[in-house]
Amino acid sequence: MADTPPLKRYYTIGEVAEMFEVSKSLIRFWENEFDFLRPHKNSKGDRRFTPQNIEQFRLIHSLVKERGFTLDGARQEIKRQRTFEKEKEEQLNRLRELRGFLSALLRENS
Repeated sequence: MADTPPLKRYYTIGEVAEMFEVSKSLIRFWENEFDFLRPHKNSKGDRRFTPQNIEQFRLIHSLVKERGFTLDGARQEIKRQRTFEKEKEEQLNRLRELRGFLSALLRENS
């Protein structure tokens, strides 16, 4: 897989195909298989991939092409990762609240 080119607002499907050394048809296929991979389309219907879309595609590519996941397995792994990230963020928020509470308690007792 080639290095990511300089950061752009949008990438064409051809640029993404070249970046990951895959066919355009594979990109369109994965777009149908993974509902979260939704590049913008211009008035002519041409796909325009954002840097966020590139990262989403990079994750799918890594799971399927590099780590050997099936498409269903990749969907399950992505769901697991998203659940983990959500739970991690919730725990961090609870810890921030607790820190605020403890700081207030310390100020009251000082």
